[in-house]
Amino acid sequence: MRQRKLVDLDERMANLAEYIDKDGTVHKGKWREVFESRDSDSDSDSDSNGELCLELGCGKGKFIYEMARDNPDRNLIGIEGQESVIVRAAEKLKREPLPNVYLVSTYVRDIRDYFEEGELDGIFLNFSDPWPKARHAKRRLTYHENLKGYMEVLRPGGFIEFKTDNDGLFEFTLEEIEELGYPVDEISRDLHADGLDSARFTTEYEEKFIKKGAKIKYVRIIKE
Repeated sequence: MRQRKLVDLDERMANLAEYIDKDGTVHKGKWREVFESRDSDSDSDSDSNGELCLELGCGKGKFIYEMARDNPDRNLIGIEGQESVIVRAAEKLKREPLPNVYLVSTYVRDIRDYFEEGELDGIFLNFSDPWPKARHAKRRLTYHENLKGYMEVLRPGGFIEFKTDNDGLFEFTLEEIEELGYPVDEISRDLHADGLDSARFTTEYEEKFIKKGAKIKYVRIIKE
């Protein structure tokens, strides 16, 4: 869902320049070094040698921020294309800085432009745009060519976690996973009722859907 541009967006983005990277490709293959430099400048308990994970489409940052705060040993990169959305994530980070969160404002066409083979430990895809028209299938983040790219930048044993409220997108995703032969580690058509651990951290959209009684669909796949 596209957000209406904020009246003062340019000013807010300028004031948050130190919290938002506009590129991200320059760190390809060097992401751990990014967190190492932050770790050396911080008195926190973060661990630059811990897991390196990506949330692709991090929105306003609730999920990535709360996960990073509760898991200082996990370094999290949040990528979001809509400036009117990521600006709110950066404002959270400015109010309470976390050295294990790094935000990038960009639209990703090919994940391999940003990460080397085997560089990531995990990828979170939360409430991605469903692109419901059949002719737009290639734009879905779980389109099979995208899934292939994610798997390439994951280390062996790395994971992809996908959550959505959209039945059509969920079934499409399962079909793409099956076509590629990727092993499913966990699956749920009602994540919060099933009480899986992945229900612990939620997005802003997720909270709204839960209040409306929507069932959150979830699948986790592993790179062998």
